[in-house]
Amino acid sequence: MQERVRICDIAEELGLSTATVSNVIHGKTNKVSDETVQRVTALLEERQYIPSMAGILLARNSSGIIGVFVNDHPKYAGHTLRDGFIASALDALSTEIERGGQFMLVKKARCAGDVVRFASMWNMDGLVMTGFCEQDYTDLRRHIRIPIVVYDGLCRDPERLVNLSIDNYDGGYQMGRHLSGLGHRKLLCVSDNETGVDRERIEGFRRGAAPGTAGLLLVPMQQEARWTYYRQQLARLREATAVFAVSDFYALDLMCFLAEQGLRVPDDISVAGFDDTPMYGLVRPALTTVRQDAALRAKLAIGKLRELRAGKPVPPELTLPVSLVVRGSTGPCRPSDCTNRQP
Repeated sequence: MQERVRICDIAEELGLSTATVSNVIHGKTNKVSDETVQRVTALLEERQYIPSMAGILLARNSSGIIGVFVNDHPKYAGHTLRDGFIASALDALSTEIERGGQFMLVKKARCAGDVVRFASMWNMDGLVMTGFCEQDYTDLRRHIRIPIVVYDGLCRDPERLVNLSIDNYDGGYQMGRHLSGLGHRKLLCVSDNETGVDRERIEGFRRGAAPGTAGLLLVPMQQEARWTYYRQQLARLREATAVFAVSDFYALDLMCFLAEQGLRVPDDISVAGFDDTPMYGLVRPALTTVRQDAALRAKLAIGKLRELRAGKPVPPELTLPVSLVVRGSTGPCRPSDCTNRQP
């Protein structure tokens, strides 16, 4: 096998410095004579020199690399990129970034420090981030000047940052109206917290539902502990006629638990989620959910990064609409169930 040709090999053969050869490779020829450029170029072609793409990108003022950072939260149990919402977002971002002739680099991280080191190492043109806290974004702006777009973040200081959110409250509200319109008066909402976007979805759901009909189950993040909690709360689940989970993941997980308990969806209990993750629409019964447009958010994210990089004025926050998607996992509440159901 032929050994890979190195810059130092080309430089030695031509009697030039490695810096001169490197400048020619990377297009920095302002201080290099035309004759030298031609000599270097000819030998590079003759020796079939294959440059390091990473080296070329890092040498440019604009690398063309967009870093996508996902919070590697313990709730994902080591499978962060398999989460339906994350996977859909990455797929849409990949399409939009490639359409613009750029490169996507995906990284899981636990804190702002991890992001700073990686982003600086790769000379990134911009960052898209999801799942981090406000302190992380504050720390990032203190240490790097790369433009940032955040998915569903809490960012009170908008400098060099755009928060792309969705109307979480309206999504919850539409779901509450939908289930109440089906006659359900014994509702539960499932979430692992009451902060941020989940709080907005919960509050919207309570507002959309008939007054006083929506309770809340705050569940553990880890599945084993969550199912243990569900067993402890089985009486409340049996009494409910419909459950709204603040994510499709929790909705599908609950449907699996209910099936284990011999409860049928939607005959015994209706279940709905949030996100419209494509794979969850394939389960049976297909999941009623709230749709967010991943393609639109990706298009706006990359567009706003380019505007930030160009120094253009950009609004610090954009809120995208959502829509209700009704499928087979929710159905009308039978009169006897809505009035007489017992634990």
